[in-house]
Amino acid sequence: MFDSRSCLLVTGGTGFLGGAVIADLVTRDIWPQVRMLVRAASKEEGAQRIRATLARFEVPAAALARVSAQQIVLGDFAAPDAIFADRALEAVTHVINSAALTTFATTPDLWPINVDGTFRFAERLVGLARVERFVHVGTAMCVGPDAVPPVAEDHVPTDPIRHLVPYTETKIEIERKLRRELPQLPLIQARPTIIVGHSSLGTRPSGSIFWVFRTAMLLERWTVAPEGRIDVVPVDWTAHALIELALKCSLKHSLYHLSAGPTLASTFAELDAAIARGRGTTPILSRYRQSSLEQLAAMSGEYQSRLGPCHPRIMQRAIRIYGSFAALGMTFRNDHLLDEGLPAPPPFAAYADLCAATSEGITIADQMMADFK
Repeated sequence: MFDSRSCLLVTGGTGFLGGAVIADLVTRDIWPQVRMLVRAASKEEGAQRIRATLARFEVPAAALARVSAQQIVLGDFAAPDAIFADRALEAVTHVINSAALTTFATTPDLWPINVDGTFRFAERLVGLARVERFVHVGTAMCVGPDAVPPVAEDHVPTDPIRHLVPYTETKIEIERKLRRELPQLPLIQARPTIIVGHSSLGTRPSGSIFWVFRTAMLLERWTVAPEGRIDVVPVDWTAHALIELALKCSLKHSLYHLSAGPTLASTFAELDAAIARGRGTTPILSRYRQSSLEQLAAMSGEYQSRLGPCHPRIMQRAIRIYGSFAALGMTFRNDHLLDEGLPAPPPFAAYADLCAATSEGITIADQMMADFK
């Protein structure tokens, strides 16, 4: 139970999802009981980083003024033991752990941060503080591309799991490691599906992954059929769901998909209509052709003329990664979340027009930077 003696620690608060969590919390009465783990040279610098993130979510000035340096815990998962120099961690009772290296690029830092550093942080924390709930943010795709959609929350993938990118491998490994080696940790696994945009701000906080949809519309080719469903949720809904899972008095389950589910996942045709509406153009459906990765790669000579300034080889690699995911047609059931009484997310098609409108004037290459750190 979260009461006046409780303390909520949020990690990853300067990222897209973690920032949305902080943007939600900063307007709540429990805000003075919130602490944030931030990479910075000083607590004041950490507070400034949080304020800068909140500004991207267009948080009012009065709410920005609520951010105090005393709420900052300095450190990062690259050096987890150093975090515990701050005695404030002894008061932590609830955690929303959204910190991770979230990239589809291959980098040597993935495993040390997402697995080793995350585990060491949780291990030290549970030995120090009276942790009542630890909400760990994973990814629905950690079950691998061979799972049959719609994937249920109690689905257990068969080993060895095939992964399209190293990131998803690290995310299921840390979940398993926490369960296996820290049984005393009150772990709640929250697995979001694809997070794109904000339901009322569009892509202003971040254009992460929306560039994929822009690319498909401009190429008039992609790896999904017009009637194919794409499981996408907005960042503000996802953040709200995480907070509810962290603060709810009791939970019925230990693993939750934060997803649109098979019924609210939008079709490509629906997204085409919404994005065209947001751009003030006509839908591409009559010209659209479902294409293989090889066919999309063969269009590389057209990338710059269709997509704007970009590096064809980098774009080709990005299309291969995201096109492979899209071709799977993955949807994820969210029965556990709905069973808790949490509201279903808005369909992506209901706010994709806003994402399109707020992306005008930003190059696809610039939007891609958020996903290839």
